[in-house]
Amino acid sequence: MNLHRWLLRGLLVLCSLPASGAETAPWAALREGGHVMILRHAETDPGIGDPPQFRLGDCSTQRNLSPAGRAQAQQMGKNIAGQGISVTEVLSSRWCRCLDTAKLAFGRVTPAPVLDSFFGESHKAAAQTAALRKRIAAFRGPGNLVLVTHQVNITALTGLHPAMGEAVVLRPGAGDLEIVGRIAPP
Repeated sequence: MNLHRWLLRGLLVLCSLPASGAETAPWAALREGGHVMILRHAETDPGIGDPPQFRLGDCSTQRNLSPAGRAQAQQMGKNIAGQGISVTEVLSSRWCRCLDTAKLAFGRVTPAPVLDSFFGESHKAAAQTAALRKRIAAFRGPGNLVLVTHQVNITALTGLHPAMGEAVVLRPGAGDLEIVGRIAPP
């Protein structure tokens, strides 16, 4: 890893820590329960999207987690457990990088097509985002719902552009989703 990337990662970690022992809103909300953490998969091998021969269910045809991404996903799980966060359910895109992120971080996962990437298939974005919004709005806990997905899905839902391994914490409800805050990648 080059020096610039190492320094940037260090800065992101520092920014994710509570200031002067004070709690940050996303961590406090998750400890309270009844929230949704939508997580972009951990770091992958270089590239954008998937190779032309991509086949769902065949990880050898997909862009997968890098060794650093595997370690990042494990650290996410440790951070969440260390904060005393209760996780009720873990849903994931059926892409291998998302499933692997969920398994490494939480030890369990249920594949959910509503979280699948629509990169390069923008005609699917509106209906899929509406279905995801409905699923999130219906969640009430106990604990928290974790959704592992892709940047395009998170951006369509929230307008945010998360880094790999970054989480956005949402407060579900009948109206618009409320963004509680962001948790930087470990």
